[in-house]
Amino acid sequence: MHTFTVWAPAASSVELVLADGNRRMASREGWWQLEVAEAGHGTDYAFSVDGSEPLPDPRSPWQPDGVHGFSRVFDADRFTWSDSGWIGRDVRGSVFYELHIGTFTPEGTLDAAAGHLDHLVALGVEVVSLMPVAAFPGRHGWGYDGVHLYAVHEPYGGPEALQRFVNRCHELELAVCLDVVYNHLGPSGNRLASFGPYFTDRHTTPWGQAVNLDDTGSTEVRRWICDNALRWFRSFHVDALRLDAVHALADDSPAHLLAQLSLETADLSKELGRPLGLVAESDLNDPRMVEPVDEGGLGMTAQWSDDFHHALHALLTGERAGYYVDFGGPAVFAKTLTQVFLHDGSYSTFRGQDWGRKVDPARHRGGQFLAYTSNHDQVGNRALGDRPALTPGQLAIGAALVITSPYTPMLFMGEEWGASTPWRYFTDHEEPELAEAVRTGRRREFAAHGWDADDIPDPQDPGTWRGSVLDWSELDESPHRELLAWYRDLLALRARTPDLHNDRRDSVGIAYDAGGDWLVVTRGRLRIVVNLAAGETVVPVDGVPSYQVMAFGGTEVVAGGVRLSGHCVGILTV
Repeated sequence: MHTFTVWAPAASSVELVLADGNRRMASREGWWQLEVAEAGHGTDYAFSVDGSEPLPDPRSPWQPDGVHGFSRVFDADRFTWSDSGWIGRDVRGSVFYELHIGTFTPEGTLDAAAGHLDHLVALGVEVVSLMPVAAFPGRHGWGYDGVHLYAVHEPYGGPEALQRFVNRCHELELAVCLDVVYNHLGPSGNRLASFGPYFTDRHTTPWGQAVNLDDTGSTEVRRWICDNALRWFRSFHVDALRLDAVHALADDSPAHLLAQLSLETADLSKELGRPLGLVAESDLNDPRMVEPVDEGGLGMTAQWSDDFHHALHALLTGERAGYYVDFGGPAVFAKTLTQVFLHDGSYSTFRGQDWGRKVDPARHRGGQFLAYTSNHDQVGNRALGDRPALTPGQLAIGAALVITSPYTPMLFMGEEWGASTPWRYFTDHEEPELAEAVRTGRRREFAAHGWDADDIPDPQDPGTWRGSVLDWSELDESPHRELLAWYRDLLALRARTPDLHNDRRDSVGIAYDAGGDWLVVTRGRLRIVVNLAAGETVVPVDGVPSYQVMAFGGTEVVAGGVRLSGHCVGILTV
């Protein structure tokens, strides 16, 4: 037996569409319901609203035939979990690893990805951060154009495959963070407006019409979002959610959606007896994001820090175009290392206005902010999807500065061995008009920045996706294996060193050469000594180095400091 329900407040009639015909549903306060004795797990169904064609369920748990097909009943309680001993993990200060299921392995499935979890354990990862798995159009894509937020993309293996993946992670003592997108839906297969006011013209987003969070009917739309988040925690045992682009959640209601979600997540955490995290991606540079709701904040557990990334990327690569215009040089990096944001009320040239707020060291810990050298956006949104063009030594420097920082470190899949594969923007839209719009829009965007349109990979070309798949054979090749060993040693050092777990922002100090040749980061007795230059140099170190813990490149303690070869980093104690 299964009870079908759907919210369609303005409908005059709603019919449940089953294989044997249509059945009228009963209405109560905008919700339509029908109990079907012979239905259950695996039953295919759809809804007809006021005589419409069959429409998938807005809360569809399973879309076996793609985003345009019928929904299917999924009984999440059928799965046998073996993670009863899993007590959860506070994601603050834990090592994140962001991966995309469709390109993490050649197979592109959750089960195939689970086969590589031992690699992540050996690396020292603590949180597997999955890019979106909600059902999206076609077979290959980033997942940020999902249209069925409750379903798991069928080419990845469907909903039970996600349960198997999370269960295996927990068996290996890995937490799982799932990327969810509540700020917009993709254009293909989005039929929500046929059911009710899921969208509003009161606001707009970079992707078009805004999700209705504060207009007529928003109470149920907010419930649709919050119920979705809580379902991942409860039915799929997910430990944290990464909330995409929360600055695009336009909400002028008295209680912001994020605050509501924070309070409901906290209640569920108490019920389940394990930590549940909410990690925001925000462009606002506003620490209110991670402040408690009862203190006027939005209650997020942590947030990404793009300013740290931009400062480190510009320091290592020398890039200054676009949003890197205000970044570069050791002084800028020093500010983001010790104060989180570069733009904390100061003028942002890229935005053309003052931006952000200061982060109070008395209120905010480093673990509330994620630091990284790369992520899917910072690679995939480049014209060619190219990873940073750096020497192995520069890659090692970036890793050391992230992993020894007072922030929560995050790696992007493949960076631990300096993967040579790009990670490009790719789509698989079935509609020719939409496919061409995506293709030409991408080329037009980068042509405006001086690129030849013919050089921009076609997102719709299967080769664009295929070329982004990680090449795992590289792990056995030099210099990839040496860089992988460096990452493993760094994360092992972090795990066993109390000074590197201290996320008080006054626990980190930094000295640097104004000319940009070197810098020294202080973490307790540790000194992370970096030669940014291509040639050998002697870096002065505060205190007398007594022991070299590890190094990537040639180092030697000499009178007045440490001699390092070009693009070299050493970690020493004093």
